[in-house]
Amino acid sequence: MIPSTARLREQLESLRDDELVVLANAALPRPGAHGAHNIEKVDIGLRRGRIAFVTPAGRDLGSGRRIDLAGRMVWPRFADIHVHLDKGQVLSRSGPSDGTLDNAIAIIGKDRAEHWTADDLTRRIGFGLQCAWHHGTALIRTHIDSHPGQWQISWDVFEDIRRAWEGRITLQGSSLVPVTLLRDKDYAEALARRVAMAGGSFGAVAFQVPDLRELIGTAFSLAARYGLDVDFHADETGDPKSRALLAIAQAAQHYGNDVRVVAGHCCSLSVQDAQTRKQTLDAVAQAGVGLVSLPACNLYLQDRQGPEKSPVWRGLMSFKEARTAGIAVALGSDNTRDPFHPFGDLDMLDTFRLGVRALQLDDPVSRWLDTVTSGAARIAGHTLPEIAEGHRANFIVFEGRSFEEVLARSEADRIVVAHGTVLRTSLPSYRELDPSDLPG
Repeated sequence: MIPSTARLREQLESLRDDELVVLANAALPRPGAHGAHNIEKVDIGLRRGRIAFVTPAGRDLGSGRRIDLAGRMVWPRFADIHVHLDKGQVLSRSGPSDGTLDNAIAIIGKDRAEHWTADDLTRRIGFGLQCAWHHGTALIRTHIDSHPGQWQISWDVFEDIRRAWEGRITLQGSSLVPVTLLRDKDYAEALARRVAMAGGSFGAVAFQVPDLRELIGTAFSLAARYGLDVDFHADETGDPKSRALLAIAQAAQHYGNDVRVVAGHCCSLSVQDAQTRKQTLDAVAQAGVGLVSLPACNLYLQDRQGPEKSPVWRGLMSFKEARTAGIAVALGSDNTRDPFHPFGDLDMLDTFRLGVRALQLDDPVSRWLDTVTSGAARIAGHTLPEIAEGHRANFIVFEGRSFEEVLARSEADRIVVAHGTVLRTSLPSYRELDPSDLPG
């Protein structure tokens, strides 16, 4: 008899740490394989929170309690390396934007000035982390708005929350300011020192200004001096003349391997002519810059034509071309329930499903799973446990038996195993975000 997901969860929750348990008839992804061949049927042995073995399904292993997964897919836990936890969950008080990037920036700036105290940030960031943890995320890199007057508060909160979540989600921080603020050398130096104290990455929003190359050079110089990675927002626009990514790649080449570099958005790539795009991608590949596409937010904001006209352009970077050029690529959640993107729940399965459809990543789907798991983690300088002998037991069991089945539904009843233990969490109530002085 095939166990229900509820029954399977009960069985996994009852495991003893010292016993050998065999998860029989699991379906593991096979990267790059097509159709029925993009999964591999295996038995997975667990003991003391680690994977004791992974063998072809049906092999007689003698002792060990067997739990039949009945062909369910098992994936590694997720890595989400472009998130804005400090902006998230403000929609109920800030109100929506008009769907344009400039208006969203203005609204969040006002909300930041009026509300972003340590208590407010702690409540909203914690809410987001609860969602991500429940859905199966193991690693998050969050951008932290680091404007003058705000960065001291936000980085203190970040470090407190990172300590509180240690052992559950690996949390990385990256500063975020308009690149033009780096013209103030004293401010830029002080920010780099604070980021270094927190072990974060130095980041900025790069866009076309006359002194862009000098400002990008300032970011790289500070990163090299303080031993920081660099993480840029770049070319978040449909203007084909916007070429911040090329400037970033050229700066990365100049600084060599001393600085790990990531760039997110890079939307203008896909509206540039083929020669310009190839020049940029070749430079990015040579410099070893990793790229992150943010399908939810960019589909929502880019090519906004107003209330009476539909968008023509998808708003996404040249994702397939980037990988073909040898560039490491990833997908990220970006903004959730704020003026930049009023939807989302920090669920990387949802992000992957959207990315597969919007970017047509079905050639085959298994080729792209690493963009939300191990490959994404490597871009951020981190290694996630694999579903392999000797690794910590960190994985997600889905009801679906194939990529097609997993991606067809939300898989809300997925079973998340973290460090050998089944999570018994539930999603937080939105009421947790209500101000504490509200009646009732």
